[in-house]
Amino acid sequence: MAVTNAPGRRGRAADGCGRAAAHDVWTSILDEKVALDLAPLQVKQAETQRAAADTTVTARLPETYQWLLVPVQGTPQAPVTWQALRLTGSDALAVRASKKLKNDDLLVTALAGTMLRMWLDRIPLWRGDHVSVRQLVDDFARYHYLPRLRDASVLLAAISSGLALLTWEQDSFAYADSFDERAGRYRGVQSGQRVTLADTSAPGLLVKPALARRQLDAERVALPVGGSDPASPQPAPSPGPGPGSTPRPAPDPAPRTGPKRYHGTVSLDPARVGRDASRIADEVIAHLAGLVGAGVTVTLEIEAEIPGGAPDTVVRIVTENSRTLKFSSQGFERE
Repeated sequence: MAVTNAPGRRGRAADGCGRAAAHDVWTSILDEKVALDLAPLQVKQAETQRAAADTTVTARLPETYQWLLVPVQGTPQAPVTWQALRLTGSDALAVRASKKLKNDDLLVTALAGTMLRMWLDRIPLWRGDHVSVRQLVDDFARYHYLPRLRDASVLLAAISSGLALLTWEQDSFAYADSFDERAGRYRGVQSGQRVTLADTSAPGLLVKPALARRQLDAERVALPVGGSDPASPQPAPSPGPGPGSTPRPAPDPAPRTGPKRYHGTVSLDPARVGRDASRIADEVIAHLAGLVGAGVTVTLEIEAEIPGGAPDTVVRIVTENSRTLKFSSQGFERE
């Protein structure tokens, strides 16, 4: 991408360049004010002239540079062409450029997992029956025919949202830690649940859903009934009913009930509360809240020891903000 000056604005562009040169001249004069033996009044005049030149250059930039050139490639076989987009507004150059790119879907800041699956199938990006996360990061950073993502975190978020879909077999993909070539199976297959990828160095794989489903079904069938080891000794059969007695039906096994309550306490890094709280929400709270009929309560408790005592301004700000945020209880203590 590149930003270029507007045709028909050469007069103002030249004026802006002249002002930029004037800014450099006045700066050099101020740098040499001791050698030039400038009087205080002359120094003040030079500073005023430099500030005026700087203001003029800043005002001319939005008018001078207003064309954004973006490389575009519709398909892998099509040639790369340059699309010219005109920038408007009075914001800083980088702000105007990013707004235009986002409005025209040329800069993607959020990608759905279903859209990632569409690109995996359309190009295709699969390498056989799977593709590594690292490979996908490299693909989206290299090829113009793929969506231009803001950074790798957008891709990782799309993978996490796709894995969390209950309709993953139709709309997204599965995840595996690695592939065992000797055994011909994937290790650590996960699907239909949120998987948090910390960074692009994760060695995981995205797996085609049909293949992941076949492996999951095969492994489920291979498990012994009831989860018992087929090699373990089985209990001896109970003696049958005696002559003339009526056999009693075997009682129905009591349904297995899982634990009904959960509680947890964790200490957060005060400097990274937002990051830690977000991970807890994704990796713990989301699983509990997703259970049918579950009621989840989250309480944040803050304790601060201040050996030197809190200043009055901090006491006032914290107290007022706590009331605004509807803390159920809060307050400072002298001892």
